[in-house]
Amino acid sequence: MINNRIYVSYGDNPQKMIKELLAGLKIENYIKKDALIGIKPNLVVAKPAALGATTSPELAAGLIEYLQSKGLNNIVILEGSWVGEKTDKAFAACGYTEISKTYGVPLIDLQRDSSSPITVQGMEINICDQVLKVDYLINMPVLKGHCQTKITCALKNLKGCIPNMEKRKFHTLGLHKPIAYLNKAVKTDLIIVDGLAGDLDFEEGGNPVQMDRIILGFDPVSIDAYAAGLLGFAPDEIPYIKIAESIGVGSCLTAETKICEINKEHSVKKIPQSRKVQRLAGYIEEKHACSACYGSLIHALARLSEQGNLSSLQEKVHIGQGYKGIKSKGIGVGACTRGFECNVLGCPPTAKAIVDVLMDNVKR
Repeated sequence: MINNRIYVSYGDNPQKMIKELLAGLKIENYIKKDALIGIKPNLVVAKPAALGATTSPELAAGLIEYLQSKGLNNIVILEGSWVGEKTDKAFAACGYTEISKTYGVPLIDLQRDSSSPITVQGMEINICDQVLKVDYLINMPVLKGHCQTKITCALKNLKGCIPNMEKRKFHTLGLHKPIAYLNKAVKTDLIIVDGLAGDLDFEEGGNPVQMDRIILGFDPVSIDAYAAGLLGFAPDEIPYIKIAESIGVGSCLTAETKICEINKEHSVKKIPQSRKVQRLAGYIEEKHACSACYGSLIHALARLSEQGNLSSLQEKVHIGQGYKGIKSKGIGVGACTRGFECNVLGCPPTAKAIVDVLMDNVKR
């Protein structure tokens, strides 16, 4: 059964990566030929994907090319940017206006759409009508931090499917419960997470961390639980994940969840670093580190900084293929540093696993 699997592909060619994943799954077998397919990216602001806020247009193009190659041509792209931004401006700045022209896929601005109330366990949520017409919904969030909810990924990305007045109401309700209930009202069929370069802690972008991966799955709760670990959090620290699980949206990671990883050692880090990332990098001794591993370490150091523990870290952290076969005292992150006295195993490890080990170093 594919529903309890999460697929992770590492690399820096999203168009090729997504086609290979979809071909391996034969995703076309799960979609009716006449289905209206809705693609919901994260275009929260009018900024290019390299800044860490919006979904890669190359990833979206690869998805559309694959679907059309299988005769699935009834496709639309739907989005409603955040309050204060115009969606049509975001479509243009993020490369989606060009995608629409190239592939003949309509763009639907949900800020201009009508809406209808849907009641979920006593909570009424207004959903954009064009979303309710979709037969097969593909959710394409960005893996990134968030200043209010700590992370934003699959579950929170559906917030773009509601009108602006409803977005404002969600904030008055504290975000977590309405986000969970929204995912009960709107079913996601396929999730493709852009984990190429997401912002460290803010959904508007500006502090991107290169992690060079895409994540594919079918359960938004398990995807977000997995994403939380990548950014250094336990699922219990993100209330909307547990609320969504409690109302039957999906399940957090279990012993039966299989993580299928591809091409883990594809490249080294190369993204220009923001000032905040540069500050965190000052705690790292790096030799030819793969971007996926390095990104996890940056997120772990950010979590320590938020907790007020980073300045207590007693030594720099070693990472990278240049440490293979070397035995040394100190802290090493990743399988390449297994010879270090203190090592976080994994290829790549999650930020949560790194945080747990670094906290022991802080306490010593």
